[in-house]
Amino acid sequence: MAGNGAAAVGGSSELEESYRVCEQEVARRLAPLRAISDMLPPEVRPYFHAVNGFASRSDRIADDADADAHEGDGEAHTVAGPAERGRRFARWRADTLAELAAGHSEHPLRRALVDTVRRWELDPALIEEFLDATLADGARPPAVETHADLRRHLRGVAGTITELWAPLLGAQGPQAVGALSALGEACQLADILEDLPLDLAAGRCYLPQEDLRRLGLTVGDLGRHARRRDHRAALDGLVERQQAQMHRLLEQALPATWLAAPGCRPFLHTLLLGAQLQYDEVALVRSRVLTEGLTPLSSDGITPHRRDHPVSSEGAPAHVAVIMDGNRRWAEARRLPAQQGHQAGQRAALRLVNAALRLGIRHLSLYAFSTENWDRPPEELTALFDSLADGLTRSAEGLHALGVRIRWCGRRDRVDESLASSIALVESLTSNNGTLSLTVCVDYGGREELAAAARSLAAEAVAGGIRPEAIGPADLARHLYVPDLPDVDLLIRTSGEQRISNFLPWQLAYAELLFDPTPWPDYDLARLRGAVRAYAARERRFGAGVPAQSRQPRDDRPAAAAPAPTRPGEGCTSPRP
Repeated sequence: MAGNGAAAVGGSSELEESYRVCEQEVARRLAPLRAISDMLPPEVRPYFHAVNGFASRSDRIADDADADAHEGDGEAHTVAGPAERGRRFARWRADTLAELAAGHSEHPLRRALVDTVRRWELDPALIEEFLDATLADGARPPAVETHADLRRHLRGVAGTITELWAPLLGAQGPQAVGALSALGEACQLADILEDLPLDLAAGRCYLPQEDLRRLGLTVGDLGRHARRRDHRAALDGLVERQQAQMHRLLEQALPATWLAAPGCRPFLHTLLLGAQLQYDEVALVRSRVLTEGLTPLSSDGITPHRRDHPVSSEGAPAHVAVIMDGNRRWAEARRLPAQQGHQAGQRAALRLVNAALRLGIRHLSLYAFSTENWDRPPEELTALFDSLADGLTRSAEGLHALGVRIRWCGRRDRVDESLASSIALVESLTSNNGTLSLTVCVDYGGREELAAAARSLAAEAVAGGIRPEAIGPADLARHLYVPDLPDVDLLIRTSGEQRISNFLPWQLAYAELLFDPTPWPDYDLARLRGAVRAYAARERRFGAGVPAQSRQPRDDRPAAAAPAPTRPGEGCTSPRP
C-alpha cells in the first residue's frame, strides 16, 4: 500500500512524506511500473519509487513548464512555449545537481531522490546524463538521423534510469548494469511506438531518417501513406527495422533477469515480459502502428488482448497444442542453469497465450510436465514446480480478466501440493470464462491416460453400466482426463525434435504437425502466425477424399463452458524424448 514503504526509510516526517510523493507520482504517471514494483522486496520499494518518481516529474517538466509548480494544487494551467519550458527545466536541472552535490534538499520530491542517492551511493553522473538528454529532447524536434542516434536517445532518457536501479536490485558487474540499461531502452522504444500516431500528428518522429530516406519518404508522408495499400510493403519494412532494433535490446536485457538479487528477479521477469508482449504487438500490427500505435500496458504490466480490435481468425486452427521443447538447451547455450531456461519458458508461455488470443485461436494445450520428466534432478524439479506455482498465482487474475479458462490435464496425485493447489484455485477462478480455453498438461502421459480410461471403462462394464460389445470411441473419450477436450488441429513442437513424445495421442489422431527449430524461450507471435499460415495452406481430408470443409471431426466439438506467460504453462519444461 502507498506509504508503507516510505515509513520504512526512517528519518524525518518530511523525508517520509517526500518518499510518499514519489510513490504517488509513479502511481499516477507510471501505473504499470507501480503495480509490478510490489514484486520487489519492501525494503527496496521506497528508493525505487524515489528514482522513478524523479524521472517522471523531470519528463513532465520538460513537456510542461508548470508541471512542478502546479503539482497537487488542483488548478488549471496552460502549457508554456518551448523557451519557457527550457528555462524552467534548466532551473530544475541546476537545482537537482546542486542538491546532489550538497547531499540535502528541501524540495518535496527531490528530497527523497537525494536521500536515495546518498544511502545507496548511486552515481550522480547518471542523473546528469538523464537530465541533459531530457533537456535536449524537449528543446527541439527529434533529430534522429541513424540507429546510433536513436540508441543514444534511448540510453539518455531511459537507460540511465534503469542503470540507477542496479544497486537497488542487487545487480552487480558490467554485464548486469548493461542489461538493465538495455531493458530501459527497449521499454522506451516500445513507448515511442505506442505514441507514434500522436508524435507524427505533432510533427515529431523518432524513427531514424536513414530508414525514411531509403524508402523515399518524409515524416509528413508517414501518416498518409500508412493507409495506402501500395505503400504497405515498404512501410512494413520500415517498422520491421525498428522491431529488429527492439529485438536486439531485448536480447541484451536478458541477463538482468538472472544477475539481480533473487528477490528482485520476479519484478524484472515481469518487466521484460511486458516489453516482449509489446514487441509481439508490433509483429501483429506492423505498419498499422503508424496510425494505431500499440496497446498500452495494463495496470498489471501485461499487455491485454485488445477487445476493440478485431482479432485475426481467418484460417486459424480451433485447437493448437504445443510441445514446449528447448528450455534447457536455451540455457546451456548461454551457460546458465536449467532453472533460467524454465524461467524464460514461462515468459514464452504467456506470450503464446497472448498471441493465441490475438490470432483467434479458441483452444490452446501446453505440455508443461510429462510423466517421464520425474527422473530430472530433484533440485530442478523443485525449481520447476515452484516456478509453475508462482507463475499460476501471479498470472491468474490477468488471464481471468482476458476471459481465459484454465484447465489441468494429467495426474493430480503426485505433483507438489502447492502446485496442485495453485492449479485447482485457478481452475475454479476461471471456470466460466469463454474467450480461450487453456489446458495445461502437468504430469501427463498419453499412454497412461489411455490406460486409465480403459480401466475406468472396464469397471463401468463390470458394473453393468455398458455392454462390452457396445463400446465405441466416444465411450473411451468420456473417460479421458479432460473428456471434452477437442481434437487437436495443429501440433507445434519447438527446438527441432520431430516426435510427439507421448502427448495427447487420442486427440492428435488427425492433427497437422509442425516442427519448428526455434528453442521454446524464443518462440513468439510471429512464429505462431507463421505456423497458422502454414496450417491454413494445408488440405485436411481426415483419411478420406472429401475436403475438410465437408467433414465434422471431433475437433469441432465445443469445450465445456464455451471456452485460451509476464502464468499457466510458465516454467514449462521440455517433455523427454
